[in-house]
Amino acid sequence: MTEVELWTDGACSGNPGPGGWAALLCMGPHERVLSGGEAMTTNNRMELTGVVRGLNALSRPCRVRVNLDSSYVKNAFTNGWLARWQRNGWVTRDKQPVKNRELWHELLLETARHEIEWVKVAGHAGVELNERVDRLACVERDRHAGNPARHAERAMARTAEFPGPVA
Repeated sequence: MTEVELWTDGACSGNPGPGGWAALLCMGPHERVLSGGEAMTTNNRMELTGVVRGLNALSRPCRVRVNLDSSYVKNAFTNGWLARWQRNGWVTRDKQPVKNRELWHELLLETARHEIEWVKVAGHAGVELNERVDRLACVERDRHAGNPARHAERAMARTAEFPGPVA
């Protein structure tokens, strides 16, 4: 089974507010960068979207090490939140509807295709690839906020990226 590293991040200005997400897929010397955003969203939604879009970009089942700084996404899997939400009809312990349910459904479909290892990394702590996806998510956040000056300044972070095939 092909082994892939996935690095993801999300960014939001205000919560809700304009946001961006980024995913970096690495397989040996090959990499693929994906990014996007929304004009009005939340940070958790962008964190989730990065993981969903990254896994969705894989054309076949893989062994994927998902590196992320989002406790929200990681804990949903590793602490059993998703299983509990499903058992309880997609409501939280506080009897509130689970937010971003459609993205959780997409993520469940994607994780069923792959063997996943969840790795929580410290955000804004100098971890090179985490910092890279953070910069890309911020570029998208700024683009969706309509801030072209910051977008142009941060766009330099993308110059070395290329959408090569991964898995």
